[in-house]
Amino acid sequence: MDNEILQALRARKSVRVFTDEPVTPDERAAILEAAFQAPTAGNQQLYTILDITDPALKATLADLCDHQPFIAKAKLCLVFLADCRRWPRAYRAAGVAAPRDPGPGDLLLAMADACIAAQNAVTAAESLGIGSCYIGDVLENAEAMRKALALPSHVVPACMVVFGRPTDQQKARKKPVRFREEAVVCENTYRDRTEAQLREDFTLRGADLPEFDFDRYLQAFCQRKYDSDFSREMSRSAAVYLKDFM
Repeated sequence: MDNEILQALRARKSVRVFTDEPVTPDERAAILEAAFQAPTAGNQQLYTILDITDPALKATLADLCDHQPFIAKAKLCLVFLADCRRWPRAYRAAGVAAPRDPGPGDLLLAMADACIAAQNAVTAAESLGIGSCYIGDVLENAEAMRKALALPSHVVPACMVVFGRPTDQQKARKKPVRFREEAVVCENTYRDRTEAQLREDFTLRGADLPEFDFDRYLQAFCQRKYDSDFSREMSRSAAVYLKDFM
């Protein structure tokens, strides 16, 4: 089965090098409107979107997000915040005497809302020929990030997305292979893959990598990502944000 939307979803890949061509005001408006139209829990839109237009702030974010200079060069930079403040404040404004404080469930719901909205924005941008890249590192350095973005309690960065038109080199770059269906879809209940199945899953996923070796690849990836300093910092910062909800 195939259509334009399915083709776009298959073709979309992260873009980290942009041309100098700007994202126009009309394109920005269309990307944001697509985000607003995303599925949302109870039609609450439990997010706030920061449009980062200050070059100095963009440079600060690039530094705080694991020192990635391409962030500062993006033509559009949006931070999607899980916002658990808006509705309780509205409840109080409407005369609700003592609405409960937001809890962990509220945060998880708001994180989902924010990320779903972000993906709608990404898909809309792709349809306009505008590339994008998710920046999960926005969760790092909680104290500095709160100061930079003036984040009050019960507002947490869910993700940041940077946008711009891809260079020819980025257009030509091959999209990494994804896991096959059997590796990520279980029927009815969760089941661990056996070690043999894991080896097969990762080997097929690494088909486009030269001389893929399961052991060598996973050991290196664990050191570079899962056990890295920035990953540990992300977990530390997430715990800082979670304190507001416990």
